[in-house]
Amino acid sequence: MSTVSEADVVSAVNKELFIGGKWAPAAGNATFDVHDPATGEVLCAVADASPQDGIAALEAATAAQADWAAHPPRERGEILRRAYEKLMERQDELGLLMTLEMGKPLAEAKGEIAYAAEFFRWFAEEAVRIDGGYAVAPNGSGRFLVTNQPVGPSLLITPWNFPMAMGTRKIGPAVAAGCTMVIKPAAQTPLSMLALAGILAEAGLPDGVLNVVTTTQAGGVMEPMIRDGRARKLSFTGSTGVGRKLLEQCAGTVMRTSMELGGNAPFLVFEDADLDAAVDGAMQAKMRNIGEACTAANRFYVHSSVADEFSRKLTERMEGLPIGRGTEDGVVVGPLIDTAAIDKVSELVADAAQRGATVLTGGGTVDGPGNFYQPTVLTGVPREARMTSEEIFGPVAPISTFETEDEAIAATNDTEYGLVGYVYTQNLTRALRVSERMETGMVGLNQGVVSNPAAPFGGVKQSGLGREGGTVGIDEFLETKYIAVGGL
Repeated sequence: MSTVSEADVVSAVNKELFIGGKWAPAAGNATFDVHDPATGEVLCAVADASPQDGIAALEAATAAQADWAAHPPRERGEILRRAYEKLMERQDELGLLMTLEMGKPLAEAKGEIAYAAEFFRWFAEEAVRIDGGYAVAPNGSGRFLVTNQPVGPSLLITPWNFPMAMGTRKIGPAVAAGCTMVIKPAAQTPLSMLALAGILAEAGLPDGVLNVVTTTQAGGVMEPMIRDGRARKLSFTGSTGVGRKLLEQCAGTVMRTSMELGGNAPFLVFEDADLDAAVDGAMQAKMRNIGEACTAANRFYVHSSVADEFSRKLTERMEGLPIGRGTEDGVVVGPLIDTAAIDKVSELVADAAQRGATVLTGGGTVDGPGNFYQPTVLTGVPREARMTSEEIFGPVAPISTFETEDEAIAATNDTEYGLVGYVYTQNLTRALRVSERMETGMVGLNQGVVSNPAAPFGGVKQSGLGREGGTVGIDEFLETKYIAVGGL
């Protein structure tokens, strides 16, 4: 149990919009309520931005762009480094704030603060490594000078499931590259981003470089900024459906885009796998963030010879998970984000059961207040069940069997998504062969977590465009310029 007061961490956050380095109310003093998903109670009210507020934020970012682009890279990196240190110093209070607005258990929330901070530390080091090139023209008559420059004012949209880390994963490379920003956090979880804006201001980020608009009118506020023409980059993390709409809007000004969209992660367990390790990995891949992650294992394909044992062991582990409010000691499974999430998970489980799947454990909601759903394991899930093609975003593990590697790969790739896949086998050649055949941007090979700030994160097919993190993460916020030098 945290010793930090819940009331204190909420009251410490400024609830207004952050535009041009100043906190200000939304037009007309409009606000919306933020709820605790574990109790349904209102935590506080925050500013509800209008389209005019969004344009004001874009104007502030545009006005600050030239000076920020000229800011020394070392100093940009030092700002990120100071912000990293402040995040780590405030890990307890920021973790509690996240648990209150999003629901994840406190230990996991604190872990996300550390993970989020690592993006700032990583990109603090990348800020001084932006390079270019110099070459002699093939005919010897001139020189090629290549440089990388900031893409310009950027629009960032983050989801509710990782409210701090998805922000730092975008803000870190933008700051390092020299881009100004307008960021819109999810309406369900705005407090973490508002707290982060305050920390970056304390760390010395100049006015106008980061602007935060909280709103319940996501489309109404973002579309005018996208179509305005002054923003030159959009980075979005969210559903594939919304991503498609944003891409259509960005086409009007041919805006650079990065899209981290939906997932439908397969989890393959071959007959030679270390089953205890596979179950450990399954628990990580499925239950991280209560299953509310685009990287969550969504489809378990287990070789028929080990399927019963794997199912039994996974069921035992899922049945032993304590459920409750994330602030309580020992809780591992917190609430889902809202009633819509509960309804969707319930529908998917009911659909699978109606089509012949067997519920080994769970399969229902938890009595009482809050948006709680039981950790659930299903076996015999048929290919036509909705949960084989739709993201579950909850604590549900559907298991199907396979006989051959080709069958497993065919099932794995039978989806419009391609974010991440997981493979458990002790056969090295099979491990590499299957990893290469998987149509995914990432593979967890004998491990259930792939996310790391030092590695490139992203998907293929309709799971997205571009990569975040790693040495390539900063490239998404840079434009390459070629200068032809003559007269030599």
